[in-house]
Amino acid sequence: MSGDAYQSFGRATPPARRALSAAQAIALLKGGGAGEGSVLPYGNGRSYGDSCQNDGGSIVDMRSLNRILGFDAETGVIEAEAGTLLSDIIARAAPHGYFPAVVPGTQFVTLGGAIANDVHGKNHHRRGSFGCHVVSFTLLRSDGRTYECRAPANPRLFAATIGGMGLTGIILSAKLRLMPVPSLDVMEEIKPFSGLAEYFDLAEAADRDNEYAVAWIDQLAGGADAGRGLLITGNHARYGARAAKTARAKLSVPFQPPFTVLNRPFLTAFNAAYRWRKGSARGVRQAGYQGFFFPLDGVSNWNRLYGQRGLFQHQSVVPDEAARTAVPALLAAARAAGQGSFLTVLKRFGATRSPGLLSFARPGYTLTLDFPNRGAATLALLNELDAITTGAGGAVNPYKDARMGAEVFAASFPNWREIEAVRDPAFMSDLWARTARVLLDRGEALAHAAE
Repeated sequence: MSGDAYQSFGRATPPARRALSAAQAIALLKGGGAGEGSVLPYGNGRSYGDSCQNDGGSIVDMRSLNRILGFDAETGVIEAEAGTLLSDIIARAAPHGYFPAVVPGTQFVTLGGAIANDVHGKNHHRRGSFGCHVVSFTLLRSDGRTYECRAPANPRLFAATIGGMGLTGIILSAKLRLMPVPSLDVMEEIKPFSGLAEYFDLAEAADRDNEYAVAWIDQLAGGADAGRGLLITGNHARYGARAAKTARAKLSVPFQPPFTVLNRPFLTAFNAAYRWRKGSARGVRQAGYQGFFFPLDGVSNWNRLYGQRGLFQHQSVVPDEAARTAVPALLAAARAAGQGSFLTVLKRFGATRSPGLLSFARPGYTLTLDFPNRGAATLALLNELDAITTGAGGAVNPYKDARMGAEVFAASFPNWREIEAVRDPAFMSDLWARTARVLLDRGEALAHAAE
């Protein structure tokens, strides 16, 4: 395989050194030949950090398992193999008036990856996370057995696999309940706000009145303009497109520059242009679904703009009661460090509980920041952002992460041992090795010392 064939999307960690095809891995698992920590499913490489990497073993390329197995136009339940892309599910269901109830920021994720990460979208306040709409799935484990998992059958495996980041086995196929929509198009409205206090005053009403709500923040703006941005809301249009467009990027970054082009002057100009272009729109306009949900899919390989060292994404969630203090502190820390975020997104999670044990999305506000990897200075900032987040009683998103320490992971997910108890011993990721395994080894060392 090529040197970067199985790299994470952030490109700040080394690519996988060994890969198996889905057929090879299935044969290995069914034959009982998978050793400890030897495999990890890999979808379409859209995870930003190292939750999709397994330096001590092999990753399993799942993209060959990409068939749609069935679709019930009456109930909106679609069944597909785990390597099926979300774009293909949309294309199959759209003519019948259905759309995934939850979509992340790209349609180029696999069904298995969306389940394993329990992804969230712009409508968590209405629909919860992706796992809330999973009907069932078929899971293959290293004991050679295939498990049919749904809430009333194999409930422990069902809950551990949703958000379990591929550590409980290989999802072979899944059934997903889609939601009926009058059209794919979205009636979009954009409201500028002068600062975070105004945003927080608007956010609850925006969620109440709209299917989708998300805010863009001008992260570099300081002083009286600190926290200014745009609140973007939307609802599916009553009349509009009923057929999906071909998922094809209009632009491309053909090569990776040796250094990031996303420097402060560029980001300042970009933020000003984006704020003017989007903020100058008045009233409600009808937008195509790809531009509304997946704007960056229009630029192929856009992550190359960060240069050879890649990028770190930091996504946090803090409780409602802490948000008005913690979110400004996170933005202020990034400005003080002189680090610019290309895209800064803020949105509100609702109270709907995920069926997954290790789901990131929970009630509160979530802030996403993207930083070019500038080495020690960026890592120091990320550690400071971790401390602000956990100090506010919040959590750091593991499937967007490539460097958080074991203590931050434990503070974010105090129930991580429930996943470890169900984790298939043949499955391991670099994320789990540097967080949960470190915690387990530390506990074992303390136990031995006490004897």
